Amino acid sequence: MAFFGLFNREKKETLDKGLEKSKESVLSKIGRAIAGKSSVDDDVLDNLEEALITSDVGVETTLRIIERIQERVKRDKYIGTSELNKILVEETASLLQENNTEEVADFSAPLPSKPYVIMVVGVTTTIGKLAYQYKAAGKKVYLGAADTFRAAAVEQLCIWGERVGVPVIKQQQGSDPASVAFDTLQSAKANDADVVLIDTAGRLHNKINLMNELTKIKNVMQKVVPDAPHDVMLVLDGSTGQNAFEQARQFTAATQVSSLAITKLDGTAKGGVVIGISDQFKIPVRYIGLGEKMTDLQCFNRVEFVKSLMKIEN
Repeated sequence: MAFFGLFNREKKETLDKGLEKSKESVLSKIGRAIAGKSSVDDDVLDNLEEALITSDVGVETTLRIIERIQERVKRDKYIGTSELNKILVEETASLLQENNTEEVADFSAPLPSKPYVIMVVGVTTTIGKLAYQYKAAGKKVYLGAADTFRAAAVEQLCIWGERVGVPVIKQQQGSDPASVAFDTLQSAKANDADVVLIDTAGRLHNKINLMNELTKIKNVMQKVVPDAPHDVMLVLDGSTGQNAFEQARQFTAATQVSSLAITKLDGTAKGGVVIGISDQFKIPVRYIGLGEKMTDLQCFNRVEFVKSLMKIEN
């Protein structure tokens, strides 16, 4: 079943609360953009453009959204400013659909492969929350501590594993990451695991080294699971705003990222980065982080996200 149909009141309340700061910022800027205007004219669009750019949506994505709204105004002849939020939601959500961000299956949905292997790069604390959500949905989960060079990374993952109640496969700090990934998949396969989360590089100090390391991990994993990894997930800190764009640019240049998780949206007014990053890099957003609790990690729903950000009710 599509996630769209599973978006219940509890998830909506978590989303609305998590985006509260972003919502206040975006709405106040849109409010100033249309102040004193009854119809959507060039001045309104210019002001709206500025409002979106300063809300961390990004220049390129903002221009694409404005162009779509201009086409709507031209086609419908007259659009009042009272309709602007609704049109903004529709065009932004449509833009994300075109850029390969669809409603995704919930954690309880059947997986396309078993074990389903997710290799995680970037900010890696999200792994514990992913493990929790999959386990809560009835999946058997294994974690692989393949970020063996970053200080305390293995220990940190072990703490998450203990907290969630899932096994963590590890070796000594400084061990070969590919060897850890190999051991993890062997153990997961032998124990009939459903999901395997491989913690890789929580840093990006050298693009060539990262590329070589991740390529080696992939090649070694494929000796156990021929089509692994099924997903290379980049986790970004949404609170860094435009810096998250730069992180995405560097990581996507270093490896073939196939999905995004954007976290820490609750403590910031920079929620617009979710729209801009997905659009600019043409990579689907799978998950968003809306708080510190395990349950605050949500599957991304483009329509509900944009509606919440623009404060549009169902």
